[in-house]
Amino acid sequence: MGHLLMVESWVGAMSTLLPRAIRESGHRFTFLTRDLHHYLRASTGPHPLLSADNVFTAETNDVEPLLSYVEQLHGVLRFDGVISSCDYYLPTVARIAERLGLPGPSVDAVESANRKDLARAVFADAGVPGPRFALAKGWEETAKAAGGLGYPLVVKPVDLCGGMFVRKVSGEAELREAFQAMEAFPVNARNQPRVPTVLIEELLDGPEVSVETVTADGVTQVVGVTDKSVAGEPWFVESGHMFPADLDGSAAADVAVRAISALGLDDTVAHTELKLTADGPKLIEVNPRPAGNQITELVRRVRGIDLPMVFAQLAVGERPSLAGADTGVRSAAISFLLPPRPGLVAEITGAVDVPGVVAADVKPAGHRAGEPTSNNTYLGHVMTVDHDGLGARALAEKVVAGLDVRYEDPA
Repeated sequence: MGHLLMVESWVGAMSTLLPRAIRESGHRFTFLTRDLHHYLRASTGPHPLLSADNVFTAETNDVEPLLSYVEQLHGVLRFDGVISSCDYYLPTVARIAERLGLPGPSVDAVESANRKDLARAVFADAGVPGPRFALAKGWEETAKAAGGLGYPLVVKPVDLCGGMFVRKVSGEAELREAFQAMEAFPVNARNQPRVPTVLIEELLDGPEVSVETVTADGVTQVVGVTDKSVAGEPWFVESGHMFPADLDGSAAADVAVRAISALGLDDTVAHTELKLTADGPKLIEVNPRPAGNQITELVRRVRGIDLPMVFAQLAVGERPSLAGADTGVRSAAISFLLPPRPGLVAEITGAVDVPGVVAADVKPAGHRAGEPTSNNTYLGHVMTVDHDGLGARALAEKVVAGLDVRYEDPA
């Protein structure tokens, strides 16, 4: 039995899936956080993270003192690996693994993957196909760079997650609005100072997919390709996913493997996002951790491969099998309910108990809905399976379309 140190976590699905996967893989974990109430507030019952053998609090945003503190813990508790599902702490996890001599990807590889500006430079040097891009700081530099690329464009912060502040801009007025919104958000959700660099990219046209991979001992295996629905222009909100993709994703898989190799990522699960353009697949980003939005559950239901479990096994130095199993499911999908508008939710009604629906959840009365501008604003989801073919997406979207959001405040 291995002992994992988990440093922080997302509070969404992976905060449940990863603790469960660690236990079911025969291992145990200690949880370390700077703010335990961050997780208690996000749960209506006992949070799965609190099933840890030990729970410690320390300032996880101050890396050097944290490394010394973890060394002391390691001297007593003896960790076999270190892990996190939260992007904001993946570089910290890599540094802890390096300090303690534990398995995991290199610090340089994780830091490059985790920062969109660093990643773009790596991919450009390696010839991995992606959008034309520019990096800028300050308004004047940003406006000049955008003018050089030509509108319409996509503007992104280089160090946020969940699609936050990622938007299409069609001219300088919209660009200034996007720039000012990012400027007004100087720290992320974990109170870490943000990098002020702005990433400006060519707007890519075509279906969006993600490639789910496992890399061990320098060899990357493709588990499958997920297709994605995006809604809410000028925002890029992920409104749904289906596994496997209802298209030929082989070229996208090849580009994903090239990108992972260019970064030097090893001994990890990765979630790589791409656009399938008329000129071929173009890379959006590589995430050096399992996919969020319950994509890993879609993979498990179809292929019988538990990617959170694989992630945990790699973290303790194991080499998990990716043989999978015949689950009898040919496709699995999830569709998300986006808020029609901001407001206080009175109730969400609609039929979800229908054949093919395997999971569904909606926000309770009293939830304050925001603008549907990122993946953090969902009001619920429906997960479906199809035992005969690629019909899971259509069913999930149909059920979500039948949900009715009613507000306490007038329109």
